Amino acid sequence: MSQGKPAAEDTSSPTSAQARQALFDQGYTIRSDVTGPQHVERSWTNASDFARPMQELATQAGWGLIWGRPGLDRRTRSLLNLAMLVALGKSTELAVHVKGAVRNGVTETEIQEAIMQASIYAGLPAGLEGTRVAERALDELKKEGGLKG
Repeated sequence: MSQGKPAAEDTSSPTSAQARQALFDQGYTIRSDVTGPQHVERSWTNASDFARPMQELATQAGWGLIWGRPGLDRRTRSLLNLAMLVALGKSTELAVHVKGAVRNGVTETEIQEAIMQASIYAGLPAGLEGTRVAERALDELKKEGGLKG
């Protein structure tokens, strides 16, 4: 564990634990790059003992294993996440990933288009809610100086 970064819980053999830690470390780095180090630190600090294993799973599997794969760039993964989160109606995660998409080079217009695309397949109410969430997230980024315009 370095730089205050939490370590994955060691519940298996040394080789398996090393592999899990490597995935965790890769995931922690990618997650910090995409969502911002403050968001990741807040997620870990606020995680209860009950929620900490879910944070580990998200970091290892979601961010380390999937986001760490070479087949898609981060920009494309961000656009896919936006559409899926709109379709699922997951507003809290959508706001996080809108900001992450901007960090990954996705433009406001592309965010808008991804939401509109999702709304045709997932339903207009989902698209309308996604638009409201994205607009708030983009406004927050502008106020923080992370987005021009």
